[in-house]
Amino acid sequence: MNKKVYLFAIASFVVGAAELILGGILDLIADALRVPLSKAGLLISIFSLVYAVSAPVVLTATAKVERKKVYMWSLVVFLLSNILAAASMNYTMLFLSRILAAASGSSIIILSTTLAARIVKPEYQGRAIGVVFMGISASLVLGIPLGIYIGNNLGWREVFAVIAILTGIIIAVMWFTMDRMQPTVPLPLKQQLKAVRGSKMVAIHLTTLFVLAGHLTLYAYFTPFLQETFGLSSNMVMLVYGIFGIAAVAGGGLGGVISDKWNPAGAVVAVISLFLISMAVLPLAVNLPFAAFLVLMIVWSALSWAVSAVQNNLIIHSSPENSEILISTNSAITHLGISIGSYVGGLVIQGSSVLYNGWAGSIFVLLGLICSLFAVTRQDSISSQAESSLKA
Repeated sequence: MNKKVYLFAIASFVVGAAELILGGILDLIADALRVPLSKAGLLISIFSLVYAVSAPVVLTATAKVERKKVYMWSLVVFLLSNILAAASMNYTMLFLSRILAAASGSSIIILSTTLAARIVKPEYQGRAIGVVFMGISASLVLGIPLGIYIGNNLGWREVFAVIAILTGIIIAVMWFTMDRMQPTVPLPLKQQLKAVRGSKMVAIHLTTLFVLAGHLTLYAYFTPFLQETFGLSSNMVMLVYGIFGIAAVAGGGLGGVISDKWNPAGAVVAVISLFLISMAVLPLAVNLPFAAFLVLMIVWSALSWAVSAVQNNLIIHSSPENSEILISTNSAITHLGISIGSYVGGLVIQGSSVLYNGWAGSIFVLLGLICSLFAVTRQDSISSQAESSLKA
């Protein structure tokens, strides 16, 4: 397999870290900029919201532009966004930097995935895409604990400075090693959207929206949750995030195994049901010994990533001919859910206590479970419906 695939994985790692890292240093940013924690949480919401809507727009607008040029410009904008974040003297500057980082980062992730598949032989395309997503997964395992460590020992600005330095290195390496690649002809955005019109696919996308919103209602504020409930030090919080990340990556693999062992419909319902139970019980577990809480958290974390695996497998099973388009729109819905969840989580904290975020999130997950039950009982052929829509 072409070794350059690993460069795309590294770029994806850096972008993933920039997105996820904020959850671990949110309290530091709120204190430094003298804003409520709920307002600081909007920095997560806006990143996910912009990420969700910008990638199809940007990539469609640049569809006829040579891909290395688009990739390099995306990296440059991402670099500038993190420099702006590190230099931010107020909340507004940091908010703007998150918008720029999300718009450019979404393009980098999607291009890393598609270009990695293009530079290898057909029999290695799946493996190449897997390597890129390993980079994203690694950002969860390493990015947040590293961000907490740097933030608490050097400062939150230095977190973005490190990301900017890593991005600069990637730009230099990519400039000299990445080959020019002409664009492929993409489907128009209007036709891509037509593929999600079936009631089953709408329900699948709504499932993703509600489950991710529910998860982020608590996860976006997990640092203050741990500090308020257990009084953990910053080093202990960093350790907990590391455990969470390892469990999450393992959960993604578990979701794939479950999807292969069971039928996709049964796997989705089972995983979301267990995820709902784990999330609803988590706030009660603060009264248990910390070791018992960790065990439940590991289950919650693993299931949070297993959901994505089983959902994508259900999409592929439901509409194999249009799976790439539909997984792309499902990814956009994912980030919309993240944006909604982090916003609602801030409202819960503002109105009551972070202790209740888990239960507020459980309401979203319950709605997701209802949507999944509706989706798996639909017998309409999404494959033929989307295919006829695309031909229209």
